[in-house]
Amino acid sequence: MSHQSMLLSTLAQQDDLSLQQTLSLNTWYSFDDSPLVASQQSEQPLAYVSVFGFQLGMHVAQLAQQLRDWQCQVQAVVRYHADDDLPPGFAFAIANPQAELNSQLKQYAAENAVQCALLSNPPRLHTPGLLVMDMDSTAITIECIDEIARLAGVYDEVAAVTAQAMGGQLEFSDSLRQRVAKLAGVELSLLAELKEQLPLMPGIDHLCATLKRHNWHLAIASGGFIPFAEQVQKQLKLDRIHANQLADDGHVLTGVVNGDIVDAQEKARFLLAYRDELGVGAEQTVAIGDGANDLLMMHAAGLGVAVHGKPKVVAQAPTAINAGSLAQILYLLSIPEFN
Repeated sequence: MSHQSMLLSTLAQQDDLSLQQTLSLNTWYSFDDSPLVASQQSEQPLAYVSVFGFQLGMHVAQLAQQLRDWQCQVQAVVRYHADDDLPPGFAFAIANPQAELNSQLKQYAAENAVQCALLSNPPRLHTPGLLVMDMDSTAITIECIDEIARLAGVYDEVAAVTAQAMGGQLEFSDSLRQRVAKLAGVELSLLAELKEQLPLMPGIDHLCATLKRHNWHLAIASGGFIPFAEQVQKQLKLDRIHANQLADDGHVLTGVVNGDIVDAQEKARFLLAYRDELGVGAEQTVAIGDGANDLLMMHAAGLGVAVHGKPKVVAQAPTAINAGSLAQILYLLSIPEFN
C-alpha cells in the first residue's frame, strides 16, 4: 500500500468532490502538520474511523476536525473503493484510540446524519469469512410474527410486545411464547402466502452475493420462524439457518413453539459453533441485527453491526449502520490496511 503526505488543514477545507481530486484511490495520506500525529514507527494500537455514504459533502472534513478536537492521534487518511455500486468511502488511521471514541462517534453520527464507524482489526472481504444475520427487520423489512398476528386479528397487541422485546424491555423467550400463544388458529395456508411475499432489506442481496463471490459462508440466526428463514435462505443462497419452529396440527397453528427457543444466548452459541466448524478465524466473523437479542451475537463476532437498530441496540453494539442499503457493510470490510 503506497503512502503520501498532505496537510490536515488542507483536508479540513475540502468537500468530498474536491477530495476526489486530491486523494488518489486506495492510497494512504499521512498528515504532516498535526501535533497529534503518532510516530510512524509507533507500536501503539491502531484503529480505523470510517465515514461513508452518498453525497458526503463536508462531512469528511468536519469529521477530521472533530477527531482533532477530541485529541485523537490521527495518522493518515485514505479514500477507498468498497464496491462498484457504492461511492468511495474515507477512513482515518487512529493510533491508541481513546475508550470513549466509539460512543463519541455514535453521537456525532446521530447529530450530523452521517454514517461513521470505529473499527479495530476489521474483517477483510478478500479473506473467507462468516456472516451471521438476524432475519426479521434485518434480512427482511418486516417482523414475521407481527404479520402473522395481522392475519389473526391481534396485530396491535402482538406488535406492541415485539417492539418492547426488540428494544430490550422484555425478556425475549417469555415474550415470544406470549406472542405465539395469540396466534393459535391461524391457518397454515395463510402462512404459506406470507412466506412467498417476504420483502428483502435493501442491499442485503447485493451484500450476500458479494460475500459469496469471496468465499464467505452465510447464515441466519433468528428468533423468528423456520418456514420464513427457509424462504430467505432460498432467496439469498444462504448456507445455514437457525430459527424457531411453530407447532401446528396439520391445518392451523396451535400457539406453541416446539423445542428450545433461539434467544440471544443461542444466537451467540450458534455463531461460535458454526465458526469453529468452518475453521474461520474469529476476526473474520460478522454478525448483524437490529434487536436487543442480537447484542450477544454481535459481541461474539469479530465485527458486530447494528443495522437500522433500536436506540438501545445502537448504543450497545460495536458499530452501527443507521440508514440506507445494507450493502454499506462492504465499507467496513474493505478499508486498505495501513502499515
